[in-house]
Amino acid sequence: MRDAGTKARIQEIHTTNYRVYGARKIWRELHRQGHEVARCTVERLMRELGITGAVRGKKIVTTVPDERAERAPDLVDRDFVASAPNRCWVADFTHVATWSGVVYVAFVVDTFSRRIVGWSAATNKETKLVLDALEMALWQRDRDELPHIRGELIHHSDAGSQYTSFKLAEHLDAAGIAASIGSVGDAYDNALMESTIGLYKTELIKPQRPWKNLSQVELATAEWTDWYVHRRLHGEIGHIPPAEYEANHHKESTKPQVTTTI
Repeated sequence: MRDAGTKARIQEIHTTNYRVYGARKIWRELHRQGHEVARCTVERLMRELGITGAVRGKKIVTTVPDERAERAPDLVDRDFVASAPNRCWVADFTHVATWSGVVYVAFVVDTFSRRIVGWSAATNKETKLVLDALEMALWQRDRDELPHIRGELIHHSDAGSQYTSFKLAEHLDAAGIAASIGSVGDAYDNALMESTIGLYKTELIKPQRPWKNLSQVELATAEWTDWYVHRRLHGEIGHIPPAEYEANHHKESTKPQVTTTI
């Protein structure tokens, strides 16, 4: 009887989380909901239910380096650990095949919490694609009353022509954001961003294909991003969602200091 009840909870968690959670994350989510169960039990019941977590595939290169463009220095040097939000954002984009043509989707991620702070989609991969993602990131932080401080934030990307363009450099400079470009041909240079895109392709794009057009991809991406930020558990930040991780940080940093009087 207990197995039957646990199976129902496992099935619900798996279904409501894009059917991508494996045993580890389902086990974590069960504990978050107050259901104490052994991980080996979760693994056994998942086998009986015939459900598994998503498995990532290979990354396809979309950005092409522009050897003639003047590049910003690498200010990150593979160190993707930030002490607070709005210290380091990483950016990249990927492609989605649809019946009406290729759709490109760009993301901006805050390395402190792994939170997707901005994204955009378009049918071409011009500089405007990555500019729109940056604009959304700035708008989202302003809307949440957590704007970046000029001179504190780094925007890191690969050496694709969209990210080395004068237009983007000018935009970053106007916003008081330092541009950072990683080394060419280094698989680990923008690993955190590649990991996020890998999850996007594994958890949303591949399971729900075929895709019809840009509008369908945009709507699905908006829904997935909301889930990714507010409900998806991330092992790198203690198996909680990015929004919760940031909220905990702000709660701790604004906690009033205790003073004693003699």
